[in-house]
Amino acid sequence: MVAEISEQVKTGKSLSFALSEHPEVFSSTYVNLVSASEGGGFLHEVLSQLLHMEERRESLRSTVISALTYPAFLSLFSVFTVIFVLVFVFPKFGDMFAAIADELPATTVWLLATSNFIIDRWQWLLAALAGAVYLGIRWLGSSAGRQQTDRWKLGLPIVRSLSIQLYLAQSLRVLGLSVKHGVPIVDALQACRDSVGNWQFRALLEKVEANVREGGRISEEFDASPFIPTLAKQMLRTAEEAGNLAVVGERLADYYEREMAKRLDRVSKLVEPLMLLVMGGVVGLIVSSLVLPIFKLSHAVS
Repeated sequence: MVAEISEQVKTGKSLSFALSEHPEVFSSTYVNLVSASEGGGFLHEVLSQLLHMEERRESLRSTVISALTYPAFLSLFSVFTVIFVLVFVFPKFGDMFAAIADELPATTVWLLATSNFIIDRWQWLLAALAGAVYLGIRWLGSSAGRQQTDRWKLGLPIVRSLSIQLYLAQSLRVLGLSVKHGVPIVDALQACRDSVGNWQFRALLEKVEANVREGGRISEEFDASPFIPTLAKQMLRTAEEAGNLAVVGERLADYYEREMAKRLDRVSKLVEPLMLLVMGGVVGLIVSSLVLPIFKLSHAVS
């Protein structure tokens, strides 16, 4: 790919045109910014800022992944631990508990029944799990699945605020950088739309772009949106009136990146003890379901 770009530049074509031939690697943000910088003579500055933008995006992605990794690990560990106990531990006590079947606690009866069900039908359960995973992946990859997932991202309480901050940071970063380097506002808005994956947020940016084409302002559609924070609405409105949209766009992007990192840190710190409490409750339930019948057996023997 790099060799092809080099050959096209050597034959007299612009770098932006060569990059546009590889849309799977270089988005419209890259192409528009490089095109504007070629005409203005500040290509080195734009490439440096594009690198900085990618580094910030990767840092943000790493923050999200690190915040979700530990809770996800605890959840999977809890599930596998419970399955292990039900499949390999509880069956060893089945014959022992049969002598006091009428006196067993309800939790022990339920766990024994669940253990027998898993052991007797593990092939069907494994097939059903594999089918559910396959269908889930297919559904998430479909248009309907992606749309429903995007609705959840902007509908669930905690996920909603994190998603909005992420999309604002992504789109306003591109907007500020594009306007700063002379990219036409309509092209800048199109690049913003391409930088966001959520279709509902993209639909908002499409309305903004259509309104600007008709002579309106960016802030008008943002003001009408129900999920844009008041701070962003006010600052964008003031930025357009003062003519410093590029500066405000980048500052807002910085602000929402910091806010999202703080919120992710708070959520992860809250989730960890909650997960430990849940695991403790599960372990306590299993232990009590085993220990109480053993106490009853020892009392009966004595």
